[in-house]
Amino acid sequence: MISFEILQYDGIVLIEPSGSLEKTDFEQLTREIDAYISERGYVKGVIIHTKEFPGWESFGAFISHVKFIKDHHKKVKRVAAVTDSKFMSIAPVIANHFVSAEVKHFDYADMETAKTWVKEAAS
Repeated sequence: MISFEILQYDGIVLIEPSGSLEKTDFEQLTREIDAYISERGYVKGVIIHTKEFPGWESFGAFISHVKFIKDHHKKVKRVAAVTDSKFMSIAPVIANHFVSAEVKHFDYADMETAKTWVKEAAS
């Protein structure tokens, strides 16, 4: 399950997974972000804030996640993974080879540092 908020003024999407990621999470996220992008042209940044990565509910949820990334990575300037998860701490190293967005890991307690970094993305 994902809860998220679009911080309109900053152009940031704050995503907080709280349980296994579901296909419907990405459908809802896609609708909201696409509406924002349609209005603004891009998203300055995405912040994923979770103590531990919860995994996916199903293979379909995983595929929805991959499709979400594929469809949106060129319209997002920066992605901050704010987590203590071992999996998520290496994800930026891998992601930087496949996505246009700049991806960086921050410790879970460093949320304000991550927000500052995302806000500094070139417009």
